Amino acid sequence: MGKISVVGIGPGSLEDMTPKALETIQKADIVVGYNTYIKLIEDLIKDKQVIGTAMMQEIDRCQMAVDHATAGKTVAVVSSGDAGIYGMAGLVLELLLKLPKEQRPEVKIIPGISAVNASAAILGAPLMHDFVVISLSDLLTPWDLIKKRADLAAQGDFVIALYNPKSKKRVQNIEEIREIMLKYKSPQTPVGIVNSASRLEENAVISTLENFTKEEINMFSLVIIGNSNTYVADNFMITPRGYHI
Repeated sequence: MGKISVVGIGPGSLEDMTPKALETIQKADIVVGYNTYIKLIEDLIKDKQVIGTAMMQEIDRCQMAVDHATAGKTVAVVSSGDAGIYGMAGLVLELLLKLPKEQRPEVKIIPGISAVNASAAILGAPLMHDFVVISLSDLLTPWDLIKKRADLAAQGDFVIALYNPKSKKRVQNIEEIREIMLKYKSPQTPVGIVNSASRLEENAVISTLENFTKEEINMFSLVIIGNSNTYVADNFMITPRGYHI
């Protein structure tokens, strides 16, 4: 029986990949992943069998990985960031659980630095208190449910991190979220936007809830909206934990 590992490769830079993730990829016979993420680690896998597919082929990709592991291979399924945060960990486990127990290969989930961690570090310390992570992609989740979650998070005065905030087709969704936030948060609430965290194209800007949608935002952006205590000082975005200093 083989082995399948679902590996979080971090936000982009090889320097941000954990040693355990690196070791797992090096030991794999086959590396499976979305083509964009495969490209990020291409220098590590030149001697590997590589199975790369395009977006929207996640089920086929993970099924091929499970099939190879069941056949006795050591397989690494790679996801950017952390494999358990909008990654492939859940799908691989669901596919494995469809197999009879005696036919299942060994499985491990290898954590990685997520985009929200990397982006927060670039901005300063915006996640020092309770926070919520919401994806604005309505590909697998109804938009009305996403808006409901955003509304409740804003009511709770959470710091809110937005994955997949805007695409060429989803131009207005981020504007709707902004309007929801403005019902409960000050227009001057700090908002940090990090594009391509930990990659060569990395850039970041700190704006306000009133104006942040005027900045460059795309599918490689991570948006962090502060709570009522978040502030900006010396270009750092800081959410106090509550220490008295």
